[in-house]
Amino acid sequence: MLVSNYKFGHITINNENYSSDLIISQGQVVPNWWREEGHLLQLSDIEDMLRIKPEILIVGTGCYGVMKIDDTLRRYCKSNEIILADFPTGKAIGYYNNLKDKSKAVLAVHLTC
Repeated sequence: MLVSNYKFGHITINNENYSSDLIISQGQVVPNWWREEGHLLQLSDIEDMLRIKPEILIVGTGCYGVMKIDDTLRRYCKSNEIILADFPTGKAIGYYNNLKDKSKAVLAVHLTC
């Protein structure tokens, strides 16, 4: 999957446009991704995606990096040997697009703030 365009509130993946937060996992787009607390990513918000045991979890924290990652999720990733890479969304998408094997990654992106 290739993310070809991102701007505040909009993303294009494989020529399809989305305007809500989403997750890419195992070659699938999971649209309309919501979190219990909008600007805090907690383990419960992404637990289903972590059951596949990705090697890397890439989190786009928003255009301006407003979304934070809860320490419980950070500890979970560390104890399960999952690399957690969190960046403002534009940089997170670049990181994801440059991966040679995207099948071993989960990309979760907040499209706004």
